Amino acid sequence: MERFHSISVDTERLNGDLLMSFKALGKVSHADYMAIKAVIDSALRAAVGQKIRVLVDVTEFEGWDLHAAWDDVALALNHSHDFYKIAVLGNSRWQKFAAKVGNWFVEGESRYFEEKTQALSWLTK
Repeated sequence: MERFHSISVDTERLNGDLLMSFKALGKVSHADYMAIKAVIDSALRAAVGQKIRVLVDVTEFEGWDLHAAWDDVALALNHSHDFYKIAVLGNSRWQKFAAKVGNWFVEGESRYFEEKTQALSWLTK
């Protein structure tokens, strides 16, 4: 039986800037990344000159298939200079470690959190 997996993306305005929220569920696939790529690209084009803050919720994330792992790296490399702050919301040591590794690929500030209210508070400062 195949398990449910997806990536969702939401965008909202925050004091003239952009807040993007991602939620990864299950074992993410290449098709999941392709489903959100146009949304991400469009939001980033519309936000030129704005600070882009990102909340990445991986509390229900179980990993990637091989192609999706590459998609994740490519996304980070292609948009490494676009993000002002990235808050990773997780609940495990491997997610905390992955968030630290992710810092190598982005210019903006990135932090790991286990409480959503703390993550949002830090993002909005």
